[in-house]
Amino acid sequence: MLKEFKEFAMRGNVLDMAIGIIIGAAFGKIITSFVNDVLMPPIGLAIGKIDFSSLFINLSGQPYATVAAAKAAGAATINYGVFLNTVIDFIIVAFTIFLLVRQVNRMKRQPEAAPAITKPCPHCLSTIPLKATRCAYCTSELKAA
Repeated sequence: MLKEFKEFAMRGNVLDMAIGIIIGAAFGKIITSFVNDVLMPPIGLAIGKIDFSSLFINLSGQPYATVAAAKAAGAATINYGVFLNTVIDFIIVAFTIFLLVRQVNRMKRQPEAAPAITKPCPHCLSTIPLKATRCAYCTSELKAA
């Protein structure tokens, strides 16, 4: 059983998948940092000096100045600012993956066209076998190719 597991784990597809998951997780962290630390601060500044990660709705009825203070007190909150950051994070990751898949599909070889096995009859334009000497539809005699 151990030998079978080793063969399974060392197969190319499993290793490729594991590497993809690890790189994807690291890429996700980079994108999250990009959204939270690079993209959202200028957007928040342009909108009116808003820090999106601190936007929340307090459901407890007690006033709290920040999300951290509300969480520390155990208050129920709807953290829609963090949700907005996560949505933007997702859109960037999804768009990047779309671009990557699109580029990989472009790089794949296009399959070669199969050789022709039929030709049109010059008299009736019906499709006939390439080696035919007489059209099966109009019975015209064809010149040998």
